[in-house]
Amino acid sequence: MEAVQLPTTWSVDQILDDLDQHGFSIIDNAYDQDYVEQLIEECTSNLNRFRNAAIQNGVVSNIRSDHILWLNEDLEVSQQHVQTLHVLAQELNRAFFLGIKDVEAHFACYNAGEFYALHRDNPQGKNGRMISAVYYLHNEWQDDWGGELHLQDKNDKWHTLQPKPNRIAMFQSDLLHEVQKAKHQRLSITAWLRSDAQLI
Repeated sequence: MEAVQLPTTWSVDQILDDLDQHGFSIIDNAYDQDYVEQLIEECTSNLNRFRNAAIQNGVVSNIRSDHILWLNEDLEVSQQHVQTLHVLAQELNRAFFLGIKDVEAHFACYNAGEFYALHRDNPQGKNGRMISAVYYLHNEWQDDWGGELHLQDKNDKWHTLQPKPNRIAMFQSDLLHEVQKAKHQRLSITAWLRSDAQLI
């Protein structure tokens, strides 16, 4: 496989500054449209493999109602996104000494009426998740379709981030956040940049 490079639409300096100042960053127009279409195709053609999302140790909870499919080597298109996050992780390690070693990721589908209540991806440093990155995968999204990411930044200010197509919302995994109820099918890849090696 040829070496993966960060897309030119990703401003590393801006990402680092945003994370440093606010604890989150937005990347719009993350990938070229050909790759976006391939990702959407890979996701939608595997929807029958999605399972109810679990919280810890396979326990399904009423805090969330989405459906997921963990990414592995047989999902070759999305692996390119994972490898791109590995490249970004090297920049984050240089800037913030996070010690990121691995990226875990899954496709996520929120059907109409589904949500994920307030939570932290790494509460009190209980796991190796350092940075969370949500890539929005659908072809279109209207503002009244719900599914927003509601996030409290590192300065305790709240933000409502629209799940716009081809957007990545990246944030510290210890920040409080929720996915508000979707009114339309919402597709994404959720990834965590980890300071440990996670075996799925």
